Amino acid sequence: MKVFKHIAPLCAVIALCGCHTQSPVTGAAQERSPAPARVRHVPFHALPGWKNDAQEEALSVFLEDCHKITSLPPDSSLGGEATSRPGRVVGDWQAACQAARDVPVGDRAAARAFFEQWFRPYTMPAGPRAGGMLFTGYYEPEIRGSLRRGGMYQTPVYRRPPDLVRERDAQGNIVTGRRQDGQIVPYWTRAEIDQGRLAHKKLEMLWLADPVDLFFLQIQGAGRVRLPDDTIIRLGFDGLNGQPYVPLGRVMVAQGLLGADDVNMASIRGWLEANPDKAREMMEKNPNYVFFRELDGADVRAGAPGALGVSLVPGRSVAVDRAYIPLGSPVWVQAQVQVDGHPATWERLDFAQDLGTDIKGPDRADLCMGWGPEAAQAAGNLHSGGQMIVLVPRSRPKHEHEHEASAQ
Repeated sequence: MKVFKHIAPLCAVIALCGCHTQSPVTGAAQERSPAPARVRHVPFHALPGWKNDAQEEALSVFLEDCHKITSLPPDSSLGGEATSRPGRVVGDWQAACQAARDVPVGDRAAARAFFEQWFRPYTMPAGPRAGGMLFTGYYEPEIRGSLRRGGMYQTPVYRRPPDLVRERDAQGNIVTGRRQDGQIVPYWTRAEIDQGRLAHKKLEMLWLADPVDLFFLQIQGAGRVRLPDDTIIRLGFDGLNGQPYVPLGRVMVAQGLLGADDVNMASIRGWLEANPDKAREMMEKNPNYVFFRELDGADVRAGAPGALGVSLVPGRSVAVDRAYIPLGSPVWVQAQVQVDGHPATWERLDFAQDLGTDIKGPDRADLCMGWGPEAAQAAGNLHSGGQMIVLVPRSRPKHEHEHEASAQ
């Protein structure tokens, strides 16, 4: 899945779509990163594992991105303001998107040739993180719930309140809150909402069996609720209360409840479930609160919609900082993940389809792992270094006689 920066005319797409919000483990500063260092062009043959990926699968994801992107005016911003590379506006993608439609479906060699002819790979600029690139993972949880309150179902899932506003102030900054005496004041915190500030306003969509489930649903920003009759209701992100995001992992380490090397989603959840008398107080250390909407007619076989407004694809979608990477961009990712408890190398072409409150700077990314228990385990264990290469669109295809070095 996030706190969105307003960009028009993409604002209508971004403001309504569901996407993951933030990581419970790390806490990135909200300030924008400094001006990036000079980027470096690299040839495709230097990308580790490039020839081993299934680019025909990646091409189908790119076509979905193209369908959304090319429906917007050519001068629409897609992000990448902190760089000088092409791809920042819709018009930069039109030629490559048109060419992609002519590639034979399922033809791996043709798909690989398309990316090599229509894109230039560039390294990401150096960021402030001392350890270099950091990859984490996110997933779409499936939890128990009911349409009615009763029995074990006592935790409400709230839709977006009508008094929640988000607009620019006199200084041009985007602020979120509620109106009081003609002024915008901070919206209710998690603790205040837990205490009943939104009760009896007919905002309850569903009732969950576990408040910890709600907390992690809000962290991921989208999810699937299984009703007692096994019906699945898909939920998507529909706004934040505007309060700061405080990662519980950082709080627990500071209080000596977890070791710095032991912090992940599983260990945080384990502590909350083992300490039910202290769980609510701990979760309220994070005043940030997420509201949801029902994804009407959503295909249970597809991922939740990301910030670009297309369904996220497990293993192919990634959340990035839009200041550095335009939405829709192909990115080559090399990282280490856990598969069935064993380390495995992730080398594949992913797509920048999502954003994250905790994903700030050119050296952070969040990999979409899918949904269900296996995805939850994989996402919770993902905390890896690696590298990410951005594929920048060309205005015309590279000719056979053109050397890649000329793109530097």
